[in-house]
Amino acid sequence: MKSLALLLLIITAMATTTTIFDFTKDSNISNWRIVDDVVMGGRSNGVFHINQDGHAVFSGTVSPENNGGFSSVRYDTKAINVSNHTKVCIKLKGDGKPYQFRVKANDRQRYSYITTFKTSGEWEIITLDLKDLYPAFRGRTLEYPNFDKEFIEEIAFLFGNKKAEAFELLIDKIEIR
Repeated sequence: MKSLALLLLIITAMATTTTIFDFTKDSNISNWRIVDDVVMGGRSNGVFHINQDGHAVFSGTVSPENNGGFSSVRYDTKAINVSNHTKVCIKLKGDGKPYQFRVKANDRQRYSYITTFKTSGEWEIITLDLKDLYPAFRGRTLEYPNFDKEFIEEIAFLFGNKKAEAFELLIDKIEIR
């Protein structure tokens, strides 16, 4: 009886989890793009690639020169229905620094819904509640409701601190639950 209950629990958990991206050595990352502060005259420089272990690596340097101070990597995806999901779970390894996770409900939307998470320097699973993502545009919080949409068409990671330093974030998997 306990085995049946455990099996039902596993099946239920699997049915409510949707993988957005699972990085491997063979991952096609052509829909991922870097957007740095150079779009506004800054001098930051981010890169995104797959390492020899099959993990995505978002790394670079941030520079406050010319009012800069951020680097981001964005993933343009087909619409992902999140109406039956409440959380984003990301398996990652950071450098002990804070990062932003961002989503857009559609690709024409100018602002993002964001939240900040801290990394520990170890492999970990970061769990973020979609309802806690708040709307922001160019560093300013907007007076709109927090994320309450049915779809996501873009996800992003951003490192920005307005000071000169290097950063590195390894990403293994992104799921919604």
